[in-house]
Amino acid sequence: MPTNPGAVGGDDDGDDKEKEEEAERERQEAIREAEERRKEKHRKMEEEREKMRQEIRDKYNIKKKEEIQEIQQEEPNPLMRKKKTPEELEREANAEEEDEFTKLKNTIETQVSELKSTIESKCVLQ
Repeated sequence: MPTNPGAVGGDDDGDDKEKEEEAERERQEAIREAEERRKEKHRKMEEEREKMRQEIRDKYNIKKKEEIQEIQQEEPNPLMRKKKTPEELEREANAEEEDEFTKLKNTIETQVSELKSTIESKCVLQ
């Protein structure tokens, strides 16, 4: 016969696990309830603050920031714009290349004309 009374049956081990699981469930439930109470408390406090803010806005005829932002936000959101087709992207790339080419061409023409005028000023026909 073993001297340890709980070693034979093994029931105590199962009971301990069940008790631990139950305690953990109760702890999780208590945490969840505390979090809900906290959120509700903060929601009520924010409602009271907003009520006070609104009274101040009404008293001094101040528009709410959200209203001002809505007016400014009528611009289209760049993230929500329509996707461009491959043809549109190609046209834009070509236009950019043409712009770069035109800029380069203009700078070269300007430099050539400056050189030409410099040479003409130095070489005077006699």
